[in-house]
Amino acid sequence: MITIYHNPHCSKSRETLALVQAHAGNAQLALQVIDYQKTPLHVNELHKLWEALGTDDIQVMLRNNEVEYASLHLAKADIPEVLSAIVSHPHLLQRPIVTYQNKAAIGRPPEHVLTLFKKA
Repeated sequence: MITIYHNPHCSKSRETLALVQAHAGNAQLALQVIDYQKTPLHVNELHKLWEALGTDDIQVMLRNNEVEYASLHLAKADIPEVLSAIVSHPHLLQRPIVTYQNKAAIGRPPEHVLTLFKKA
């Protein structure tokens, strides 16, 4: 199954969703679309998502142009602080994020998520 953490108001997220829908259809894979602003993620879900991204840098999960990023001093925040901030302010989550076979990629640019399917 492919999962996309999606914001329908974001053009990059919509473009990524279209790419993922095409791949899922061609490969006959199930696709789960999660609007993370309507269904916010819990800390443990966010931690698993970060691990699936395969990076030590928790900052990749954050949208650093949001007001809360500065007001909460997230540039210097540790992992628990970042995850807690995303739980409290879901719009801080970088978008879109696609997961497949325990790996994840951020769709910036949208084509970046296609690397998930090449490795599979």
